[in-house]
Amino acid sequence: MSVDWYILIGVWAAGAAMLVFFVPKERSRVAQVAFLIKQLITWVIGLVVVEIGLLEYPTREFASINRTSFTFEFFAYPAVCALFNARYPTGSGWVKQLSYFSAYCSVMTVTEVLIEANTRLIRYDEWSWYWTWISLFLTFMGSRLFCVWFFRSYAAPGKPSGGKEKNAGNGAEDG
Repeated sequence: MSVDWYILIGVWAAGAAMLVFFVPKERSRVAQVAFLIKQLITWVIGLVVVEIGLLEYPTREFASINRTSFTFEFFAYPAVCALFNARYPTGSGWVKQLSYFSAYCSVMTVTEVLIEANTRLIRYDEWSWYWTWISLFLTFMGSRLFCVWFFRSYAAPGKPSGGKEKNAGNGAEDG
């Protein structure tokens, strides 16, 4: 087994551990919704980007079925997004929130650039690091807006309160 496959296994282990140990239990519903919406977004965008030849995944799971990376598009990015939304600094100023977005996008972009340079897991063809950063920022923003909308509508009058999660995404009352 090549180093690339060990990295993929490590990503699954690290992602699962991150979800279990770093997502606060009272924010687990936020994490679940964020995970699922990010899966939808990254799966579609990942397929489009690969199909139009902007990047490729030379080492990948399900190679005979799909040209994108199942691990990154379907698990790693959504897992990080779940943590991002579950620990989002609601009630903080816009500078702290923008810094939070920037930190997540930057760490993930640097990680991807290192993986691209040192493995056969991803190869940039007509892609560059700044497209990764921008796409991560926009997809994190989309997932955050969806979570805020979802939990605000979930807590609307006449709907079940969901216990502690009643205001899970609206900002003012969640932690």
